[in-house]
Amino acid sequence: MPTIANSTRPETAPIAKLLSLMEGSARFARESVHRASAEFGSTWGADFSAMLGNFYPSDAALLDAVKGYAAFVMDSMRRQKRFEQELCYPAKTYAEAAAEVYYNDDYMRRQYLPGLLLSHYLWPHHYQQIEYFKSYFLPWMQAQQVTEFAEVGVGTGIYSRLALQHRSDLRGVGFDISPLSLEFTAAHVGSFGFAARYQTRQQNIIEQPSEQRFRAVLCVEVLEHLEDPVALLKGLKQLCTSDGKLFVTAALNAAHADHIFLYRQPQEVWAQVEAAGLHMEHCFFANAYAPAKPGLPVPSALAMVLSPKV
Repeated sequence: MPTIANSTRPETAPIAKLLSLMEGSARFARESVHRASAEFGSTWGADFSAMLGNFYPSDAALLDAVKGYAAFVMDSMRRQKRFEQELCYPAKTYAEAAAEVYYNDDYMRRQYLPGLLLSHYLWPHHYQQIEYFKSYFLPWMQAQQVTEFAEVGVGTGIYSRLALQHRSDLRGVGFDISPLSLEFTAAHVGSFGFAARYQTRQQNIIEQPSEQRFRAVLCVEVLEHLEDPVALLKGLKQLCTSDGKLFVTAALNAAHADHIFLYRQPQEVWAQVEAAGLHMEHCFFANAYAPAKPGLPVPSALAMVLSPKV
């Protein structure tokens, strides 16, 4: 059986190119590619190759993404090590985090956005969350013949793109406060040929609620970026129709530059969901890796399918 690195299959060529570029710029990351391939198999390979081939078609673009991912990982590891020692995030307001990250052109383009996008495929708990979305939420959207969805806090646009990819008759709207995230998402969605079915809006739905309602609402890893996550959950409920559902996730014990609200246990998120008038129908939880010693907090992903209480 050929490995990714030496396979001649067309669908693995972008990953082989990625591995080759990692040799010079992020050699430490090569093992994560092989581990993900071994754990998730051909479906992961096809998904990852399609993203790389469409969104990073040139060697130069892919090399920039590799460098961004390497910087993103090293920064995350440094912050996580400090978190393990202090067991808290550095004190930071939302305004300070936004200035440091979301409105920082160089940081967003060179590190944050490419790093975050690749992490969805190379960090096991991130890809497991994608699998949960694809196996649990997207089938509900199809069964209910949902024709339009909204995503709040689009980030890299990967979840919006996956939804559009699932159904050719689906349309979406992406909300974000960062023009850089919206630009990146539009390019990501457009690279798959879905631009005509997707709109982006620079809008804070808490301060400027949308008049439009959607039966399907997505919000991936935004709660921990806020001083008051319950306010966002209430805004998401208002954005959703009474018969709709929401796919909402949170990162726990993950010390990234823009994470200011520390969730230590899933129960803390569930309590906020309840306080916002939402009902949790189903959830998924995974650790990024096994703790080095008992009791040591590790980054975790929590994904929930929610419905409005009526």
